[in-house]
Amino acid sequence: MTNKKVTKVEKKTTKLFGTDGIRGTANQWPMTPETVVKIGQAIGYLLQKEMQGTASHSRKVVIGKDTRLSGYMIEQALASGLNSMGIFVQLVGPLPTPGIGYLTRTMRAAAGIVISASHNPFHDNGIKVFGPDGFKISEAMEKEIERLVLEEDLMQLLPPSKDIGRTRRIEDSQGRYIVYVKGTFPLEYTLDGMRIVLDTANGASYKVAPSVFQELGAEVIQLGDEPNGININDKVGALYPQKLSEAVIQYRADVGISLDGDADRVIMVDEKGEVVNGDRILAICALHMKERGLLKGDTLVATQMSNFGLEKRMNEAGIKVVKTGVGDKYVVDEMRKNGYNLGGEQSGHIIFLDHTTTGDGCIAALSVLAVMKQTGKKMSELNHVFEDVPQILINCRVKRRTELHELAGYNDLIRSIEKKLNGDGRVFVRFSGTEPVIRVLVEGPDKTQISQFAEEIASFLEKELS
Repeated sequence: MTNKKVTKVEKKTTKLFGTDGIRGTANQWPMTPETVVKIGQAIGYLLQKEMQGTASHSRKVVIGKDTRLSGYMIEQALASGLNSMGIFVQLVGPLPTPGIGYLTRTMRAAAGIVISASHNPFHDNGIKVFGPDGFKISEAMEKEIERLVLEEDLMQLLPPSKDIGRTRRIEDSQGRYIVYVKGTFPLEYTLDGMRIVLDTANGASYKVAPSVFQELGAEVIQLGDEPNGININDKVGALYPQKLSEAVIQYRADVGISLDGDADRVIMVDEKGEVVNGDRILAICALHMKERGLLKGDTLVATQMSNFGLEKRMNEAGIKVVKTGVGDKYVVDEMRKNGYNLGGEQSGHIIFLDHTTTGDGCIAALSVLAVMKQTGKKMSELNHVFEDVPQILINCRVKRRTELHELAGYNDLIRSIEKKLNGDGRVFVRFSGTEPVIRVLVEGPDKTQISQFAEEIASFLEKELS
């Protein structure tokens, strides 16, 4: 049965899912209690259809969250929607996104859900859905959830009263995740004698991440470990490594580790205070794995945002680089399709498919620390793995989205700039999948020149899309 009563905002927004789940401002569509209940019901309905004939105890969903104030509201709304469709819900509280992927698999749950807007500020929130294999659900399932929420009268699909589900809280989820992450570090090594500055962004990893490194023997100095519901990602975490760099110098630490709000990405800092971004983490790990015969297909999966210097260094080492669209789910899809085991993004999403199903900041950091231990090299030595080609990235806030090639003058502008780069650089422009932002990336040998090109493109787009 089709429900014709769709709100004005819903009519304007025909798509719930972006590149990383559902995301929006808390208490505004779609992140309102009413809509979130419907999202829970839609997910529950699809799970019930898939599991017809199975035992009722397998009809369970694991829900975790980060530390945002709105997480309480959304958690209860989601659980209510799922319960109303006969699904049993298990709440784990604040836990990194990859931890939910892990628990979903090991607890034999039908699905896992993370309530988080990742690196966004506190007033945003989001919903990411994992399948029973611990991987994010397919686009086909996303579209079906959208259809049910926007077009169906879900009240007509509710089961009888006797089949309503229950919700309970799991108390030991953090301990389970800590043991799992530590198990990815080589058993013959410890972190004894290593001093680490750890920034947990006042987010989901503020309890589990320090335990991981401390239990392996490291001395941990923690930043961003006092969440209050509104300070997640607030000038701390992977998007703001400056405080981490200063703290590494101040405390004479061996390395700095900075996670984002849901801890699925990591940025590191060497002992000299220099930033080690996702591209360099990928290069460090790829070279080490290749040397030991552990890099499947001698291939690294990256995205269009990765620096050309990474590709050049990998090719010199006999490693092929496959580039995907921007978004860790596209990286994971490529890895699974072709059997690769290392991939990621410049932003710090690093995926080791031998260990995890999505980006995991703690596992990525431990992988780099393992390279330090096995090679005896300092972080600064590893950080010089390749020379960056100068790159300028400008994020422009926009009010509308459109096909860029349809904007009068856009194609001529890009062609003109590419001609001036003369094959020694590139231009890459895309809309963000999670924010009202368009990203302008220009790469080339002359930083002053590419800065001017990036500003020229950004000014044009701000004018046309405001």
